[in-house]
Amino acid sequence: MSDDDRHAAKMAKKKAARDKIMATKTDEKGLVIVHTGKGKGKSSAAFGMIFRCIAHDMRSAVVQFIKGGMSTGERDLILGRFSDICAFHTMGEGFTWETQDRSRDTEMAAAAWEKAKELIRDQENRMVLLDEINIALRYEYIDVADVIAFLAEEKPPMTHVVLTGRNAHPDVIEAADLVTEMELVKHPFRSGIKAQIGVEY
Repeated sequence: MSDDDRHAAKMAKKKAARDKIMATKTDEKGLVIVHTGKGKGKSSAAFGMIFRCIAHDMRSAVVQFIKGGMSTGERDLILGRFSDICAFHTMGEGFTWETQDRSRDTEMAAAAWEKAKELIRDQENRMVLLDEINIALRYEYIDVADVIAFLAEEKPPMTHVVLTGRNAHPDVIEAADLVTEMELVKHPFRSGIKAQIGVEY
């Protein structure tokens, strides 16, 4: 038997096994998705899913919990071209080390959570991205038990909710359907290279 024949036989066997597994995957539901970890790409991956929803004409929404008014490519693109299908709410006033005002940060996070609940309850929104909510939960600006209970009890069955940010709370990880941890292997910031347009924002 030639190498090509052996490869074809191996791939046919793999395809048969894969098809058998796939035939058992018939359920569909709205997922709770968590992107966490120290590596870059948590929000970037989440916005990738938002743009997939936009491409499929599925209504979606974004609530940014921490990031402030700085212009970003994803926000400018959505507001400029897709605001009819994707609501975008920047509710934070910047990273916590910039604001240095816990009471104000708590107030802003509470307002962001109220907006998030409103958007999630709207069954027309197939995906809602809660960008950097894990940071707000870590600093206890909002109650993790409240977030978990809301997602369990009030999230419509077919709505996807994505939670991003470092140090996701263990209870959030436990409640989620899909969790990805971005691992930091190497980052140019450590070599003195600043955040760059098109890469970080």
